[in-house]
Amino acid sequence: MPDYTLYAYYRSSCSARLRIILDLKNIAYEHVPVNLLNDEQLSDEHRALNPSASVPLLVSRTASDAGFKIGQSIAALEYLEEVHPEVPSLPPASDPEARALVRVLCEIVAADIQPVTNLRIMKRVRALGGVAEQWNKELMTDGLRAYEAVVRSSAGKYSVGDCLTMADACLMPAVWNAQRFGVDFSLFPHVSRVVANLNEHPAVQKADYFRQSDCPDNLRK
Repeated sequence: MPDYTLYAYYRSSCSARLRIILDLKNIAYEHVPVNLLNDEQLSDEHRALNPSASVPLLVSRTASDAGFKIGQSIAALEYLEEVHPEVPSLPPASDPEARALVRVLCEIVAADIQPVTNLRIMKRVRALGGVAEQWNKELMTDGLRAYEAVVRSSAGKYSVGDCLTMADACLMPAVWNAQRFGVDFSLFPHVSRVVANLNEHPAVQKADYFRQSDCPDNLRK
């Protein structure tokens, strides 16, 4: 059995963050699909595992902490970095400024973009008579504008320097979502350059929404 089980949905950006880092670090994991469109995350069974009733959920199966559960993606990314530092997803401890920049960029995506554009919020916007697609496009544009401002000075090949980090793992799924809703990426030349490099990385390619086992056949690459 792999050392981890990942409860995830193929088109969940938070799930994709974890897939990218798991693949970057060459960590084998079992994938358990949770269909958000069928509200499987709201089942009593899933709530018992993750009280947030969300995905992803990372469960450790290693002998030292078997059954340990992490129900938030950023906490899971940090955990994987501490437990599996051999292939790093943060700059070295000798560069605290760069590590802080990575975390800033993670939070721009995880706190400013994703929570206000996820499926649950889109349902609420529609219930209030709003146009959820326009809501998403505008808020994603705002968040990517902030990301662009930071990476203008921090980017090398990737968001912070020349190594893929947790920031890139958060950025890429956010970009997939933003492309879906028609965000104008000509506004973000530095982000676009980073994304072009990320598109060539094997860990990003493997984590693609449309390469997952629970992706519908008509969408799968």
